[in-house]
Amino acid sequence: MDMSRYRSLFFSEAREHLAAMGRLLVALEDDSADGETLDALFRQAHSLKGMAASMGFERTAELAHYLEDLLDGSRRGQNLSPQAVDRLLAGVDLLGELVADLEAQRPERDLSSFLDADQHQAAPVAVAPVAPVAPVAPPAADAGAAPLREWQVELELAAVTPAPAARLLLIYNHLAGLGRILDSTPGAEDLKAGRGGLSLQARLLSEREGPDLEELLRRQGHLAALRVERPRPRKAAPTRPQPEEQPRTVRVRTELLDQFINLAGEMITSRHRLQAAHRGRDWRNLRDGIDGMARLVTDLHHQVLKVRMMPLGSVTGHLPRLVRDLARRNGKEVSFAIQGEDLELDRAIIEKLADPLLHMLRNAVDHGIEKRGRIELRASREKDMALIEVIDDGRGMDPDALRRKAVSAGLLSEAQARSLRDAEALLLVCRPGFSTAATVTDISGRGVGMDVVKTVVESLGGSLEITSRPGAGTRLALRLPLSVAIIQVLLVECDGCLLGIPLTRVLRLLNLTRREILTSGRRLVTPLDEEMLPLLSLRKILQRPAAALAKTIPVVVCEVQGRRVGLVVDTLCGQRQVFVKALDFPLNQLVGVAGASILGDGRLLFIVDPQLLLQEHHRPATHPAGVSS
Repeated sequence: MDMSRYRSLFFSEAREHLAAMGRLLVALEDDSADGETLDALFRQAHSLKGMAASMGFERTAELAHYLEDLLDGSRRGQNLSPQAVDRLLAGVDLLGELVADLEAQRPERDLSSFLDADQHQAAPVAVAPVAPVAPVAPPAADAGAAPLREWQVELELAAVTPAPAARLLLIYNHLAGLGRILDSTPGAEDLKAGRGGLSLQARLLSEREGPDLEELLRRQGHLAALRVERPRPRKAAPTRPQPEEQPRTVRVRTELLDQFINLAGEMITSRHRLQAAHRGRDWRNLRDGIDGMARLVTDLHHQVLKVRMMPLGSVTGHLPRLVRDLARRNGKEVSFAIQGEDLELDRAIIEKLADPLLHMLRNAVDHGIEKRGRIELRASREKDMALIEVIDDGRGMDPDALRRKAVSAGLLSEAQARSLRDAEALLLVCRPGFSTAATVTDISGRGVGMDVVKTVVESLGGSLEITSRPGAGTRLALRLPLSVAIIQVLLVECDGCLLGIPLTRVLRLLNLTRREILTSGRRLVTPLDEEMLPLLSLRKILQRPAAALAKTIPVVVCEVQGRRVGLVVDTLCGQRQVFVKALDFPLNQLVGVAGASILGDGRLLFIVDPQLLLQEHHRPATHPAGVSS
């Protein structure tokens, strides 16, 4: 029987079982007498064993059966010791590596070293990242040495790798011990500064064969992809190696499929009605038919959005295990709770949230909590936005200390630092390379992480807010749209061009008279809610010719880095729901343009993100020089 058609389903369900096992083991560590949690954990291992056996994945089934036996002993009354939890967690990690081997169409790795280990040893099984293999001395250049060969090495870390910057640096140093690195991307200095990302490409001169190099590198662990091959004649852009492109799949509830079938049937009926009305020139029935078709399209839109929606829990299942491991490695006691995992977001947003959540939790464990404390991840809905908060009760942050750090690092002048409000000063931690850590650890403190959070959130049309006081903990709040495909936009006109601004970026609209516009130094401002609102001209930002001031001046009030800014436009043209498409090169290089849509009359509508646009051109939070309209 051909089982290949079921591979994608197996991998999807296996990842869910592994995430659940990690979460349940962390919960069981806190309460080893919880029989319901132990039973649920046993069922997860049993299900995974049965799935692997039916697919013919023998080693995966063997390891799942081994873990099932360990759990069965605890179900029979044996005490589940901390050492046993460590061993079970190590087994779950190894199961994940086996599934990764199968998904990459590699042979399942050997289990003998794990299965033959003494299960009753006093020391707990290590759950920290795999230690680097001792560097091998570079090949000697004597007459009997093997010939040197040049190899192209490309690798990518798994998205959930703890301290990816430190892991890449370890791999780079290990690679240097296997030969001589001719060049690499990123380079050694970037890696030492924590700017490695998740991928590494290098040209290596070594006497070793390709399979030997690949095997030694795989021992480093946490690799999502690895390729070792002879250099290509022409240098191509590095891509993540995929043995075989697997089709992406999604699970859909049967009731949603029934809804699609019903809607399709109704649309077919409506089409025939419209055709008949058109042939008979029955304009009344034609109008009624168009109205009915519009309602059906709206219903179809809502149902399609439901298919794209995923619960936040699909990317938070492994987070309790992550916090537990980070806390243990830091010698801290941290309790972790998640609320609102059932909140549903667009699949495109969910897929990009994994890294920001990891960075925020790492910072909370490493910088926030001192010796013991609590971290909460909360998710809720605010009107048409999702609110995701990471809250800790740790040491908090001092805005004045952040200002001093920014000045000493040369990021701001003293005058600019003094002009920052506390909310703006806290956002300084999102500057690339900015860090408050006194020492660099393998978890954080390299000035990377929060800049990734801010970049990802803003690319999704959301915003980041930081609230903190010394000794009172820290709150990181992400506000995100529920969907990025179909959104509501405000239509504005600028020099005859129609543009769309996402409504999630609009705080309010103003129609000002000339008397309401004042001058403050070199900028135009207007009083609003007991503060002076700086006015910036969209024409000048887009480098269009200036226009004469009209009797009334329409202004779109937006928020940029915690500060309100008024964007002066030519005309406000109403609101519309649009389907946003991503732009391809070279249009995707346009600063501040988030996508485009086609209007009903065939015109192209560019969607502009005022936050990205204003940050790039004027950066009002740190240098609030206004422009005239």
